Order: sequence, then structure tokens, then C-alpha cells
Amino acid sequence: MLATIIRRLLQTVVVMIVMSALVFGGIYLVGDPIAMMASPDATEAQREAIRQSLGLNLPVWHQYLIFVGKAIHGDFGNSFLTGEPAMKLILDRAPATLELAVVAMGISLLVGIPLGMRAGLKPKAVSSRAIMTGSVLGFSLPNFWVGLMLIMVFAVTLGWFPASGRGPTLPLGPIRLSVLTLGGWASLILPAATIALAKCATIIRVTRAATREALPMDYIKFARAKGLSERRVLSVHLLKNILIPIVTVGGLEFGQVVAFAVVTESVFSWPGMGKLLIDSIINLDRPVVVAYLLLIVFFLVMLNLVVDIVYTVLDPRVRLDGRR
Repeated sequence: MLATIIRRLLQTVVVMIVMSALVFGGIYLVGDPIAMMASPDATEAQREAIRQSLGLNLPVWHQYLIFVGKAIHGDFGNSFLTGEPAMKLILDRAPATLELAVVAMGISLLVGIPLGMRAGLKPKAVSSRAIMTGSVLGFSLPNFWVGLMLIMVFAVTLGWFPASGRGPTLPLGPIRLSVLTLGGWASLILPAATIALAKCATIIRVTRAATREALPMDYIKFARAKGLSERRVLSVHLLKNILIPIVTVGGLEFGQVVAFAVVTESVFSWPGMGKLLIDSIINLDRPVVVAYLLLIVFFLVMLNLVVDIVYTVLDPRVRLDGRR
């Protein structure tokens, strides 16, 4: 396992180098940040001075080598707009995105696994058909529309929850979290529910398929033949085995939420990394965009490795390198 982890880390380095070149080149081709930063009345000499101060007068390959040289030492450059380190801006927003993703995936798993098992155990029941119909709606409805409807109903009409913002936070070590306050939960519940709706639909369908596949297996028949209660058969023998695909899908879905919660954060003005990315793209703040994308790539690669390790813990027959 150790050799595989080292090999994965080396692969991560290669992926990061390739992605940095692609992202840097792609961002370089999009617009001119000087047009966004300089005053409309600025002279050409003033624009050129800004360009030289940011190093944008150099060839793109030269800028890329300077970027890589600094990135090796943990310096991803400073924001064109604020002058602060790009990585610091991203990490300051990370707790908001991570707590939103954790709560949304928690809701998805707590709701999706029982409903998926119910749909798998009694596929012809009316309740099971209703669950599967609901999961189709969860897939079909776009996130921004769900978010707007939740705002209209629960924030504007009923006034139960705030329509935007993160709410009050409390410190937990070096970070501040809104899940530690009631006001924070009130602000968190609508954006989390928006994301959870689609993810819950995925968990339901995966759980149902895994349950249908596991029910005819000999270990289920043997457990029932021993006279074990149905609750023990389902909660121990069935659930433990269907967790393998759920962990795999759930881990990948968690990564997707962290990386691409852009729409939901924009709808609810949630001050996370996704909203920072949108603002940076609009203002052509290249250092922040490049640093964000590289951080997300590294996060997704590491998350995939953690999912593989958990997979081997749940099923020792599976080796980390994928051989049985």
C-alpha cells in the first residue's frame, strides 16, 4: 500500500505540472487584465507601467517559468486586485465552502441511503416507485432553479431563513465556522438543501442498485437461515457490503461539490471559494484563478486516493492497486 501511495503522489506531481501549463496558457489567452485594472482615463504610459509592474510585458513562457519557480516555494503570486497572496485569499474562503459541502453531503447520505435501501428491498411498492420518481426530479431540476424556489418559499414568503450570506460564525482553532451558531445554521440550510437534492438522488439510485444486487447473495440467505432478525441482516450484513459503492460515489460527489459549488454559492451569495472564482474570472484576476484550479486538482487527486484506501478497509479482498 505504501508503494502505491508514493506512486500516486508522483502521479499527482505530473498531473499538477500538466494542469498548471494548461490553466496558465488558457487564462493568458482570455482578455487583458490591464483593461480591468487601469482607469478609463489612464494614458498608454500608465498602462504600460502597470503591465511591467505585474510582469505582463514578458512572453507567456517566461511568465509561466516565473510562476512555476515561485509555486515550488508555495508562492502562487498576488491578486491583481487586492495585492494579497492568491492562496491566502482562497484558503480564507475554504472553510465556508467545506462546511457547505460537508452539511450537503451529510444530508444526502442520511436521507439517500435509507430511501435507496427501501426502494431496493421493495421495488414494486408504491412508496418505492415514489422514491425513484423523486430521484429523477432531483437529477432533472437545475441547481439555480431549486435555489431560487427555496428562497422564494422559505425566505421571501415564509421568512423562516435568510436569503443570502453566511450568518454569524465562531472560531474553531484558526478557522471560523457558521455551524457553531444557530444563526449560521439558519443561513446554511437553504444552500445545503439545494446541493443535497441532486446528490441525494445519486445516492438513492446507487444504494437501490447495490441493495438489489446484494439481496440474492449467499451471505444474506445464510444470515436469514441462522434466524437473525431482519434488522440485523439489513443493518450489519447488507449495509456493510453496499457501503463500498456508496463510499466510492459519495467521495467523488463530495469532491464535485467542493470544486463546483459555484452556482449555489452565487445564488445565495455564499462567501466560499466558488464565488471567489467567479469574481476573479470576471475581473481577470489570473493569479487567483490559476491558484484555485491547481488547488482543486490537488484536492480531487488526494480525495480519490482516500476513497481507494477506505475501499480497501471496507473490502480487504481488494488491493489498493486494483488487483483481486
